[in-house]
Amino acid sequence: MGARLRVFLTRKQDKTLSNLRTVDVPQKVKDRAEVVRLNAHGWYVEKIAAHFNWTPQTVREVLHKWQKLGLEGLWELEGRGGKPKYKEEDIVFLEECLKKEPRTYNSLQLAQKLKSDRKIELSPDRLRRVLKKRGSFGNEL
Repeated sequence: MGARLRVFLTRKQDKTLSNLRTVDVPQKVKDRAEVVRLNAHGWYVEKIAAHFNWTPQTVREVLHKWQKLGLEGLWELEGRGGKPKYKEEDIVFLEECLKKEPRTYNSLQLAQKLKSDRKIELSPDRLRRVLKKRGSFGNEL
């Protein structure tokens, strides 16, 4: 069996982790901060895992991330997969065009306009879904 996994906190670190409970951060971050604090106060990995209804390996991962990254290790990393090719300003630009110009556009024409004016390539299908999700499609809002 390996050595016991234990973290040691300064008073300042303990205070910071304690304050995370009252700040507007995701619940996962609050739980991870509490895991680190409990370990620093002498709780074993298995006892912490039972307390949070987690697996011991999850607790170990949190503690290892704390040791490696510190406070940053408590937050989620950016997800995998394709990132959006457009920005909020691009969609606002299209919405302004739809409001100001008297003509109507279909999604193919909007995609072409976005490509020619903003150099953003977005498929008409995707563009239609984005605008529909925002509640702005056609010349009406």
